[in-house]
Amino acid sequence: MKISALKNAKTLAVLAVFLMAGAVACPVAQATEGGGGAYAGGGQGFLAGVLPPPGFYFIEYLQHYTADKLMDANSNRIPVNLNLNVSAAVQRFLWQSDIPVLGGRLGAYTLIPLVHASVGGAQSRNGLGDIVIAPFISWHFNKNFHMASSFDIVMPTGQYDKSTLVNLGRNYWTFEPVVALTYLTDNGMEFSGKFMYDFNTENSDTNYKSGQEFHFDYAVGQHFGKWTAGLVGYVYKQVTGDSGARDTIYSPNVGDNKGQVFAAGPGIRYDAKNGVSIEARWNKEFEAENKTEGDRFWFNVFAKF
Repeated sequence: MKISALKNAKTLAVLAVFLMAGAVACPVAQATEGGGGAYAGGGQGFLAGVLPPPGFYFIEYLQHYTADKLMDANSNRIPVNLNLNVSAAVQRFLWQSDIPVLGGRLGAYTLIPLVHASVGGAQSRNGLGDIVIAPFISWHFNKNFHMASSFDIVMPTGQYDKSTLVNLGRNYWTFEPVVALTYLTDNGMEFSGKFMYDFNTENSDTNYKSGQEFHFDYAVGQHFGKWTAGLVGYVYKQVTGDSGARDTIYSPNVGDNKGQVFAAGPGIRYDAKNGVSIEARWNKEFEAENKTEGDRFWFNVFAKF
């Protein structure tokens, strides 16, 4: 690989900073500007399609992502020195109403991420990431099958400067239709998935437009009493190529390279009597293309106001 390409790849990895939508980020070598998308893979685990009864709720998502490998289009490691660490505390405020819509119930939520990002200890930044707002509808078809659908709007509220290597926001809007499903068997098995598709606008500071992205979180677990344990993970695949200025640091081959990554790992959840739930998950990434490949850790707390 040419030296210039290596420099571009390393710069892209540095630019990849967390943003959460449920949510946010993961870096790339020449795949979407700044790497990854506006959603942090694995943000949703067990009971993804089960929304609570009417009321106001608070969910705290604590996430840490670490990676020292940057992969090319053939899932081969690029020889660059990379030590990326991104931590985030994301506050989710959720309102579930009893207003009937399309056979379900109307609701809304917002996500407010506070982010710390560093690369090799040389550069770091702390502050507000990109805020998410969304209306949603939830359905409980029977005791076994549950579903929710939302339309997430990721706003460019995070700190951004095209001349710096570490940014907390992406400086463009993302519009994300979401469908979440949960099926619970009579013997306590659970199958859950949250499916998302991202449409990105152009970054006005760089005249660069990231391609469309498809991704989903999944969970397969067994319920026993107040506990749930099983396999959790995510899949990310960039569907369309990027477009925009070819003379920026983001990619010398705009549109040629698309990001991809898979992840899997263990997850455990505990539901207390007082309505508080806690969930911990570890996702190990593999088969990454044009992205970093690392580990993502989640610890979530759910409570009713």
